[in-house]
Amino acid sequence: MSRDAGGTNIEGEAPVSETVVETEEATVTENAELERTLGLSGGLAIGIGTMIGAGIFVFPGLAAGNAGPAAALSFGIGAIIALLVALPASELATAMPKSGGGYYFISRGLGALAGAIVGLSLWFGLVFATAFYLVGFGYYAVDSLAEIGVSVGADWVIPLAIVFGAAFTVLNLTGTENAAKLQNGVVALLLSILAVFLGFGVLDAVGIVGQPTAPEDFTPFGYGPVFSTAALVFTSYLGFAQVATVAGEMKDPGRNLPLAMVGSVLVVGVLYVMTIFVATSAFGAERLAAEGETAMVAVGRDLLGPAGALAILFGGLLATMSSANASILSTSRAIYAVSKDALLPKWASRINLKYGTPHVALGMAGGPILALTATGRVEILAEVASFLHLIMYSLICVALIALRRDEPEWYDPDFRVPAYPLVAGIGAVASFALIGFMQLISQILGLAIMAGSAVWYFYYARDIELKGAL
Repeated sequence: MSRDAGGTNIEGEAPVSETVVETEEATVTENAELERTLGLSGGLAIGIGTMIGAGIFVFPGLAAGNAGPAAALSFGIGAIIALLVALPASELATAMPKSGGGYYFISRGLGALAGAIVGLSLWFGLVFATAFYLVGFGYYAVDSLAEIGVSVGADWVIPLAIVFGAAFTVLNLTGTENAAKLQNGVVALLLSILAVFLGFGVLDAVGIVGQPTAPEDFTPFGYGPVFSTAALVFTSYLGFAQVATVAGEMKDPGRNLPLAMVGSVLVVGVLYVMTIFVATSAFGAERLAAEGETAMVAVGRDLLGPAGALAILFGGLLATMSSANASILSTSRAIYAVSKDALLPKWASRINLKYGTPHVALGMAGGPILALTATGRVEILAEVASFLHLIMYSLICVALIALRRDEPEWYDPDFRVPAYPLVAGIGAVASFALIGFMQLISQILGLAIMAGSAVWYFYYARDIELKGAL
């Protein structure tokens, strides 16, 4: 199976095209043979492990302050939109099992301009998301030190975040195997902590244990803030599309890939909604908001005493570490994919001979991440990340519609979206619509990044052709 890609950028570099042959046992390209060894459980682990991170520990206080107890509904809205995008992304992934994920689908379905805007915007979207995770890590690190008697003050939040951001970048430089080992261990510990916390918290919320709490108005600020909060917390759902990047290594992808993507969103969505429900029931939305980024520590202390606070602190550190580490890896791979298509200079995709990692791309990711981390603006970092990903998710749905309309010869997915084109259409509209509920400054920054990406394309790579044979 081959797809057209041609033209050159201003440096005379052309996209690197590969022929892909798919069998039941492997996906074979000119440079590698990927055995199909991942089953449904492996796909679910990737999706859940990528998403279950900083959002569950950093957002509850911020979300409760914006929407009250209805913040649980905000997380639910985010999950529904993610589900509407997961199905189209599953179809495209089984048709195009390539690294690059959403960028690759859009560039081959809608052309080089759309691909450049999405690819470069995805780079910055992941940079903003990683900076958000690192700032959250800084807050939890400072609180953890205070819990063991080392009070360093809030002034240390950003320095600690920057130091660990640099450390994660170096870790990814030394090989993805090291990063993957850290990721798997962190996720396993994190899920264990959450299972204990939520189990006890639900019993407390329904009055079986603990002290009864007075019921609160579910929507004290109306329904508008519910949607604006959904736009803020959508950063929590950015990881489900990572499952698509391993489509070429998945057994029976027509069945397992959509189940893994949809299943991981459902599992994580339920965990997020339950966490907000437990937190607001045990603590109250107003008190939760007053605690800010580390509100969950106070909830853990309220439910389980000092042991609960320590468990949540440890979980928060693991969660923010997990999300930051995974996002740095994803950011470098986004740069690598765009560079392979000659939309960035080819030197950006150079591989380190010692470690086999894209060291230039990691540097292009790590520098901006540390600069944005220094701002410490949690809500803006999260919203800009959501903005740029929502644009990509909407265009994934549009790309599916374009490919279904023209049905090029090479387009032969193992899975097809049910209720087409309704699901893809609603997914595209819902993703765009959620952007309208963001802060104006986040919208301006997001649009500026997209405009800059378009200017770069017309300056550097306007002759590049990436669209499939439509």
